[in-house]
Amino acid sequence: MPTRPFILCTSIFVSAMMMVSCEKILPPAPADDQLLDGPVAGLNYEQSQRFLLGDVAFNDEIFTPEKGLGPAFVATSCGSCHAGDGKGHPFTTLTRFGQTDESGNKFLEQGGPQLQNRAIPGFMPEQVPQGATFSRFTPPANTGLGFLELVADEDLLAMSDPDDLNNDGISGVPNYAILPAYVIPFGHAIPKNGKYIHRFGKKAAAYNLLHQTVNAYNQDIGITSSFDPVDAYSRLVIDPEISTQTVNNVVFYLQTLKAPIPRNPNDAAIQKGRLIFDQINCAGCHRPDLKTGFSTVEALSHQVFHPYTDLLLHDMGTGLDDGYTEGSAKTFEWRTPPLWGLGLSPNSQGGTYHLMHDGRAKSIEEAILLHGGEASRAKDEFVKLSDADKKAILKFLKSL
Repeated sequence: MPTRPFILCTSIFVSAMMMVSCEKILPPAPADDQLLDGPVAGLNYEQSQRFLLGDVAFNDEIFTPEKGLGPAFVATSCGSCHAGDGKGHPFTTLTRFGQTDESGNKFLEQGGPQLQNRAIPGFMPEQVPQGATFSRFTPPANTGLGFLELVADEDLLAMSDPDDLNNDGISGVPNYAILPAYVIPFGHAIPKNGKYIHRFGKKAAAYNLLHQTVNAYNQDIGITSSFDPVDAYSRLVIDPEISTQTVNNVVFYLQTLKAPIPRNPNDAAIQKGRLIFDQINCAGCHRPDLKTGFSTVEALSHQVFHPYTDLLLHDMGTGLDDGYTEGSAKTFEWRTPPLWGLGLSPNSQGGTYHLMHDGRAKSIEEAILLHGGEASRAKDEFVKLSDADKKAILKFLKSL
């Protein structure tokens, strides 16, 4: 009898010691400004639950042939290309192919616009068709996309300056393209000749996050949905391989991911770097402040946010001309990528940077020096800066 209390006390003591040991071993949770994932503040209970369902579908769902994977594909999950909702790595870079003019992709019946470079057993991966031009796209970060989706067309057009009337060398234009049948235009949409302003993707080829998500399931994983039931490999209409509810949950997840949180914004060097960023007119394309319109998600509605993009296409010069186009974008035009979260990019890119549309730049400074075309003036001004001023602007960019 006396041994039972002793054994009980011993087990309690051991458990307590293990708890203490775990507390010492486990590192503290990262601060919010060190993470790109997580929901926007202010979601209600129902929205939070839907965010979690989308999170699971995006990050935990691994597709196999039994679940509809392939036959040809690029990845087996959404999260495998966007670790921690951050930028992709060269191993997850996509290849998109077409032609040099903007008349519409002529290779859709040959697997376009995206190369599926992997295949399940018994099938062959795709190859870029003869005569097609192609470009490589590194997957972008996902955070803050819901804010970008809600910028009014009117605001985008106000930032556009196709004739460079202010003589700053910058002539950003929107990418107009035809909507897929399943996409309903926003209330703020301003169409032109039956086409609508698109804003997501390296060349702004996707209209909204539903368009982007449906394309990703179909083109990246080979998964059909009720929105796009055409199999990317056979080009035949087949039964949906993912539920409409799951697609909508993923879209909601992407819409309600938080915007990246700047780090140490009051640091004197960072503040100096931001001033220099403005002075050399990097902000001419990388607009610091945008605002959202109305949203049924109150946390996103009528918000001023700081993405450092204008969502417009810009001539980036011959050095970045890959001979490939989407929508009305020219081969040398690229959408201004948001800079928020830039300092956290190495966390999902193997500890180093892989910047520009194809990841060719291995540092922020190298990315700046690759700018041409409309960005030439700002690039040249950066080159003329003192070493101290260059360090300040780079520190500012890493703080975003």
